[in-house]
Amino acid sequence: MSSTSTSVLRADQIWLDGKLVKWDEGQVHVMTHALHYGLGVFEGIRAYKTHDGRLAVFRLREHIRRLLDSAHIIMLKMPYSEDELVEACLDLLRKQKAQFANGAYLRPVAFMGDGAMGLGAVNPTRVAVTAWDWGAYLGDKGIREGIRAKVSSFTRMHVNVNMVRGKISGQYVNSILAKREVVLAGYDEAILLDISGFVAEASGENLFMVNKKGIIKTPPLSSPILDGITRDTVLKILRDSGRAVEEVTFTRDALYISNEIFFTGTAAEITPVREVDDRAVGTGKPGPIGTFVQEMYFRTVRGQEPRYAEWLTYVD
Repeated sequence: MSSTSTSVLRADQIWLDGKLVKWDEGQVHVMTHALHYGLGVFEGIRAYKTHDGRLAVFRLREHIRRLLDSAHIIMLKMPYSEDELVEACLDLLRKQKAQFANGAYLRPVAFMGDGAMGLGAVNPTRVAVTAWDWGAYLGDKGIREGIRAKVSSFTRMHVNVNMVRGKISGQYVNSILAKREVVLAGYDEAILLDISGFVAEASGENLFMVNKKGIIKTPPLSSPILDGITRDTVLKILRDSGRAVEEVTFTRDALYISNEIFFTGTAAEITPVREVDDRAVGTGKPGPIGTFVQEMYFRTVRGQEPRYAEWLTYVD
C-alpha cells in the first residue's frame, strides 16, 4: 500500500454540524450509533490547483447529490440542503486557502449520532466535512508506471445486500478485507468479482479494460459497482474523443489477456494496472488509451479543457 494512503492526515479546521471548529475539536461520542453499526454515508472529492493558479473543486455538486442520494437510500435524514453542503465545502477551503493552495481532498460524511442504541434506533444525523492534503492514493509511482493487482478471495456483495447506488460507510468493510488480503500478499490493490464470477471493481475504484482488438470495456451499472463520478468522467472523455466504450460484464481471465487495464476514482484518479495475478497486462507498462485518459483527466481538473469547464467549482 502506498505511504500516502496510510500517512497521518491533519488540517487546521473542519466543518461540523454547521460551523467551523478546530481540527482537534471535531469529536463524537464513543456511543455514536454509526461507530457501532456503520450507518453513515460519505464522499471523496478533490480540489485542484488550476493552470492559472486558482483552486477549483472537481464535480462538487455531483458528489454532494450522491451523498444526499446515499443518505436517502439508507433512510438517514439529512439536516442540510445541497446548497448548504456545497457552501460548507467551499467555506472550509476558503478558510484554509493558504494550506490548500496546491489542492486538497475533501471528505463530507453524514452519520447517525449518539442517543439510543440498537438496530432500530433513530438518532439525530451528524454531518462533517474535512479536508486535507492527500497525494496519489496508489502512489505517484503507481500513477506513472502502473500497479500490481490481485483478484481477491472476497466477493463483492450481491445487489440486494450491497446498496450499490449508495456510498455507505459500513459496506466498506468488504473492501477493507479485500485490500488487506492482497496488500499482505505483496500487491498494491484488490480486484473483486461479483457472486457470478464476473469482474466488478477494485476495493475503492472502478475498472476499465482494453482488449486485444482495442475495444474498451467497463462493468455495467447493473453489476455491484459504485456509479463512480470519475468513471462517468472517463466515459464522457472517451466518447467525446470518438472512442466507443462497452459497458458489459467480463471474466477475470479477460483481464489476463487484455492489452490495458486502468482504475478510476477520486482518490486513485487514473491509475494504470501493469500486472494482475502475477500476469503482465499487455507490455507490462501503461498503454496508450489509459495514458490518453490520464492526460485528459489532469488537463480537465486543472482547467485546461474549456469543454469541461462546468465540472469545476472555483473556491474564490
